[in-house]
Amino acid sequence: MKQHKHAACTSIMVGKKAAQDGSNFIARNEDNFVANWPKRFFVQPAVKNRHETYVSPYNKLTVELPEKAYRYTSSPDANQDEGWYEEDGINEKNVGMSATESVFANELVLAYDPLIPEGVAEDSMTTLVLPYIDSARQGVEYLGKLIEKYGSAEGNGVQFFDQDEIWYVELATGHHWVAIRIPDDSYAVAANQIGIEEIDFNDPDNFMWSKGIQEFVADNNLNPDFEGFNFRHIFGTDTKQDRHYNTPRVWYGQKMLNPSIEQDPESSDLPFLRKPEKKISVEDIQAVLASHYNETEFDPMGEGKNSKKYRAISLSRTANSHILQLPKSSKTNVGGIEWKALGIPSFSPYVPFFTNASDIDETYSYVPEKLDMKSAYWMYETLAMIVESHYTEFVEPNLDYQKKLAQWARRKVFDVEVAAASKSGEELTRFLTEQNHLIAEHFNEATKEHIADLITKGTELSKLTFKMDPNL
Repeated sequence: MKQHKHAACTSIMVGKKAAQDGSNFIARNEDNFVANWPKRFFVQPAVKNRHETYVSPYNKLTVELPEKAYRYTSSPDANQDEGWYEEDGINEKNVGMSATESVFANELVLAYDPLIPEGVAEDSMTTLVLPYIDSARQGVEYLGKLIEKYGSAEGNGVQFFDQDEIWYVELATGHHWVAIRIPDDSYAVAANQIGIEEIDFNDPDNFMWSKGIQEFVADNNLNPDFEGFNFRHIFGTDTKQDRHYNTPRVWYGQKMLNPSIEQDPESSDLPFLRKPEKKISVEDIQAVLASHYNETEFDPMGEGKNSKKYRAISLSRTANSHILQLPKSSKTNVGGIEWKALGIPSFSPYVPFFTNASDIDETYSYVPEKLDMKSAYWMYETLAMIVESHYTEFVEPNLDYQKKLAQWARRKVFDVEVAAASKSGEELTRFLTEQNHLIAEHFNEATKEHIADLITKGTELSKLTFKMDPNL
């Protein structure tokens, strides 16, 4: 089976009691192995009476699709030759999913339950699950049944949430997985390695698992611990690559949300779950996803000897950074909000879109192969390239631009929630769809103006300049 280009991400989950506004959040940077990997963003319509078979372009997985599917937001690859890779979205039942966080099992467990090349992989997962589920818990169960029937082609971490619960699933081997309910007062950061720790098989309210996993581990003598069932110890890895590519991202995410706690960035024992020192806002989550070891010796934008030591959270090859938010239904009736940052998250704003809508905006669905400023993807890629080309001179104007738009976005969401309070049904959906277009228009205009300002300033920064000495 060919190696796909989607295999490097960072995920964050924040429980509603850990969040400043009482929302549940799931979020992820979708990273690839190439910098230029265009993504679309639009709404997949609901379907009825469908008779269709899904065939994966990536590995030919073949699945008969249900006749009925819910409407959902989708972020597929613009070029789908390698697969659909719909990645993330919220469906009309206010159930969200982000898939996947690539994770890797050790050779011992894989020897007894190898991956299934033609099984369920990242390219298919959102497509085969999100349109058919009514709750986060059902999402875990639905995915588990697919893995039981078809097997798993890869190691993957998958996030599900609704207004009540957040679940994180780690698919480790061909047929074995576990899932944990993220406590309401906690958050979790995951970075390309198995992170879930102790599993309590007497607590099905907070843990789920594949059929026969305890017998599989016992029969093959796979547990290295004298007692307990630590999924990370049994199924995970602990390598030099983990310590330079993976664990430092978890360390920095936890450093931002628990700054008083001192930890080793290369530690193999960073906890999966943490309670934050203060309540977490959507802006805090944005800051983590946009981070690159800021204000440390490991910042790749710096000049220190350790600036290239660790892989950062925000990268040039981050194709799609998303924060999915489900506010309390008692506070608002708008449903889900999907915050989307294209280009490099360090330089791009997070644009809020309402998911109870029939459309996002044509600038997000239009993604040609080459640069076109009518495309949101290419506009933000252009912005990132300009800012980084003169980082010292442009970083502050870019941060000012991001802060101004963040303030506008928060006020806009509030105003829409107030205006939507008296609406319901199709009227509410039409209203939120209109707001999506207005939001996109505002961000597009502000971004093009920012790009124009930077280019104008940049003309004075060329090295091909010369000033005559007046004394000559």
